[in-house]
Amino acid sequence: MPLPLKYESSTQNFLTVFPYKLDGKSKNGSVTIIEHGEEEDVSHGETAEEDPIKFHREGTALCDAGKYEEAIEKFLEAYKLYEKVQNFFDASYALFKAAECSYLLKDHSTATERFLKAADLAFKKGYDRFGLSALEYALDCYKAAGEEERAVELKKKIEEVRAKLSTL
Repeated sequence: MPLPLKYESSTQNFLTVFPYKLDGKSKNGSVTIIEHGEEEDVSHGETAEEDPIKFHREGTALCDAGKYEEAIEKFLEAYKLYEKVQNFFDASYALFKAAECSYLLKDHSTATERFLKAADLAFKKGYDRFGLSALEYALDCYKAAGEEERAVELKKKIEEVRAKLSTL
């Protein structure tokens, strides 16, 4: 099966040129590719209702409009769907965005939990710099919640990760 001409996600845009003509894009993210007069539908395996990019974009729009509770729901749905298709970077990023919304709602314990989970997923998949960012936001949550002991422990971990990354 030929690969689609273009891969898009909320955080990445790649254009790869293949010797195929792109004929259109359906609602569920599939594309029709014409090669030597034959049409083939290349689907991403999800319906329009299960499109993580759609949920991610809706979450971003809601967050930008200050509707943080609704945005959290969309980001968490995107997180689940990204994880289901093993897109771990976008899964951790969607969880990170849900955590940001929780932080803006001053729900620091939930925000901390989500930032730490996003960091854990990022580290497991080798996205160390993204994981470090999530840890730094979790540190801000601990400080905002007045949890100084946890903040000190997390700060040590952050310094260890920074030291590791500086040697790479």
